[in-house]
Amino acid sequence: MSNLDDVRRELARANRILAHEDVLDAFGHVSVRHPDDPGRYLLSRSRGPELVQPDDILEFTLDSDVHAVVHHHAPSIMPFVIAGVDLVPVFHLGATMGTKAPFWDGRDEFGDTSLLVIKPEEGRSLARALGSHAMVLMRRHGATVVGDNLHQVVFRSIYSARNAEHQWRAHALGGVGPLTAGEASLAAEHNLQPGPIERAWEYWAGRLDKTEALVAAATASQAAARARPTARTTAHKASGRAKRRKKSRR
Repeated sequence: MSNLDDVRRELARANRILAHEDVLDAFGHVSVRHPDDPGRYLLSRSRGPELVQPDDILEFTLDSDVHAVVHHHAPSIMPFVIAGVDLVPVFHLGATMGTKAPFWDGRDEFGDTSLLVIKPEEGRSLARALGSHAMVLMRRHGATVVGDNLHQVVFRSIYSARNAEHQWRAHALGGVGPLTAGEASLAAEHNLQPGPIERAWEYWAGRLDKTEALVAAATASQAAARARPTARTTAHKASGRAKRRKKSRR
């Protein structure tokens, strides 16, 4: 993608896909580097990701060397960031998260905060914790995931969240057997190829389109029902007209 309008549409759709797949809820966001100006990035205005449309996408000054970012509070991730338990790849698609996700705890450097990354020094601290990793877990807050492009970061965000769910379910059964470093590297290399990523994007986009079509049809049906006069209303109006005609004949 190079056309700015196309990127806006894809970024809006990425927001809605991640909401539909239960990675984003009312909060969280996706951003991507501007296709023509590497010093700027695109991000939605403050709006629930499920509702984001191309017109909601705004431009901001970029102070980062990453191409695409997702910040989320997926339910499957939250137990790990609350308990401080390591998240590790436990199945082949989960390997796209890397061999391990480092933790960042703003409390270590900044003491009590709102838990939001607002100040430049907080952002730089988070970036240092991320380093060369694919994602970083933010204690008592959520996760930040990076990627080389929009489709890749959506793929990585969804499957790292799925990985977290599989890990804690396996733990409940009595044990977790993570991938070896070699397995994680080979699986990530395979799954981050364009073929698997575009296959998954097509699947998620199709699921989203079906849901949005159903919602649009239901909304249209409700609007039509409200606009359509009821039989009782029609009868009442007809009765009123008959009475008026009767009076006029007198």
